[in-house]
Amino acid sequence: MQNRRKFLSKSSLALFSVLLGSKIVYGRNLTNEYIPIFLEDLGVDPLSYKAKEMMVLNDRPWNVETPAHLLDDKVTPSSKMFLRNNGLLPTHTSAKDWKLTIAGESVKQEMVFSLEDLKKNFKHYTYQLVLECGGNGRKRFDPPTKGNQWNHGAISCARWTGVRLKDVLSFVGLKEDAVYLGYYGNDIHMSGDLTKPVISRGVPIAKAMEEETLLAFQMNGEDIPFAHGFPLRLVIGGWPASVSGKWVQKIVVRDKIHDGPKMEAPSYTVPCQTVAPGSKVANEEMCIIESMPVKSLITWPKTGGVLTNKNQLKVRGHAWAGDLSVRSVEVSMDFGSHWIPCILNQPVNRLSWQHWECLLEFPEKGYYEIWARATDEKGNVQPMVPSNWNPKGYLNNSCHRIALKVV
Repeated sequence: MQNRRKFLSKSSLALFSVLLGSKIVYGRNLTNEYIPIFLEDLGVDPLSYKAKEMMVLNDRPWNVETPAHLLDDKVTPSSKMFLRNNGLLPTHTSAKDWKLTIAGESVKQEMVFSLEDLKKNFKHYTYQLVLECGGNGRKRFDPPTKGNQWNHGAISCARWTGVRLKDVLSFVGLKEDAVYLGYYGNDIHMSGDLTKPVISRGVPIAKAMEEETLLAFQMNGEDIPFAHGFPLRLVIGGWPASVSGKWVQKIVVRDKIHDGPKMEAPSYTVPCQTVAPGSKVANEEMCIIESMPVKSLITWPKTGGVLTNKNQLKVRGHAWAGDLSVRSVEVSMDFGSHWIPCILNQPVNRLSWQHWECLLEFPEKGYYEIWARATDEKGNVQPMVPSNWNPKGYLNNSCHRIALKVV
């Protein structure tokens, strides 16, 4: 009888050896029906794994997206963190002589801190925090809107270490009329004009004074990578990542809503009332985005996978809900006719994402789409399709879905 066993190719074995960091001694005996234990533990399908690079949407300024299946880590590594810039990268970011100024009409006294001052004089805290671009999912709106066409991967949840902004503000002293905060970074305006701020957004004082709002100098236990704000950045979880200013050099405390660049409509604003798709909306009818909406992501398996010789598959991913927590996650394999409850973990801390998983059983061979939807603690549920069209394409939280074939 002819031997029909199909053995893994030399290139696949070479790839597995690279991933393992060691030669697979009896690798020639591996068939494609067998998943090596180290790959199984990593959650990698050897038959579909391919090295994938980040997706560059724009290089002036840099805007880079992470494919959904590369976001499978519970803590996002710097190598898989999306990149969103509004200007050119700074040319001077020396930690040794970095200065942070706290100023504004609503501080009792203007003060300047070195990075060493912050590290020595204030207690350090570490939180895992969701940072998501306000335009994440923009690609799914119809009619299309202008801007970087993010799909689902402008999202991260790294572990940030720094000092609480509220501790620094309390040390400086706030006046009773303080209502808003704004930041200024060291990035360079696209025109090259060093006197023009690139972006200067902010948040209400109440958000600035939350325990999780950090002046961060480490990400995942190491210095923050240059592209993500070294040596110092704001990290404000749950709101659009544009409020988490990189390369922060100055913070101003205001007696009114901050009026820096990118605070004005239509930037990072949505219609105060629901509008029909394609509508024109006056700037005075737009409201500033605050907490991000409930959302979920399927990170395993990646879309386009093929399931062979079995009818079960465990899918997994993350869910988050801005300032809120996620109450439940469900998946559907019949285009939303029925929803299957998933196992949902609690967040490691407030404003972190939550991990979920679900075992699916496929009744027959064929093509399937797996849809995921999350519900937050207030009962807000992800829509199956985009339902909140707005002129700038912000806050799309429709269901993420992937395609699979069972053969």
